[in-house]
Amino acid sequence: MQTGLYVAISSQMALEKRLNTIADNIANSGTVGFRGAEVKFNQMLGDTKPTKVSYVSEGEEYLNTNTGSLARTGASLDFAIKGDAWFSIDTPGGPALTRDGRFTLTETGELVTIKGYPVLDAGGAPIQLNGGAGEITVGADGAIHQNGNQVALLGLFEADFSNGFMRYDNSAVMPAIQPEPVVDRFDVGVMQGFLEESNVNAIQEMSQLIMVTRAFDNITALMRDSEGSLEEAIKTLGGS
Repeated sequence: MQTGLYVAISSQMALEKRLNTIADNIANSGTVGFRGAEVKFNQMLGDTKPTKVSYVSEGEEYLNTNTGSLARTGASLDFAIKGDAWFSIDTPGGPALTRDGRFTLTETGELVTIKGYPVLDAGGAPIQLNGGAGEITVGADGAIHQNGNQVALLGLFEADFSNGFMRYDNSAVMPAIQPEPVVDRFDVGVMQGFLEESNVNAIQEMSQLIMVTRAFDNITALMRDSEGSLEEAIKTLGGS
């Protein structure tokens, strides 16, 4: 009977983690470039004898790699990435990756995000432009031109999130494995004048939230009934 309680507790821990990811997804359903998170659960076998008991793992969080819808803005410093790649930015916590391409120029000509973080090129250096040197155009390969001359190159990076990641300022992520610059990838490119919206389906996430909440409540009720049965058994055995 106590084993059943342990199984139920493991289930609640897993559901709590899923609730946290769903809540974060819903909160960022309108965040530009946001990639929602999912949780993968595995079965774990306990070493109880004489029977084996299956527990629910805490769950492994991973990014939903589906691309969000593209919205045309027409702004020369708004960019969206076509394909599986990321922009690189320099944050106080270190280099991070983002799909949020809302960039702007500082007074000194540094290309930065709306939070003021420098945008990096393929070599990891901040991109420096001349705000008074003419119209800024960006090709599909990320090459930045002014007055017909290439002046910089937007860094595009591919990332492996299999060993985990950390979030930074909503849209940005920091993978545990060092990202690599995109090289000779014809399926990856930059679209100027577009932004990628969040890939979270808010209605679907709300449905998931209701289902997970009900499952959590059901397990709580089962644990309460199990504890009640255990107390009755102790009273009965104690009385005899």
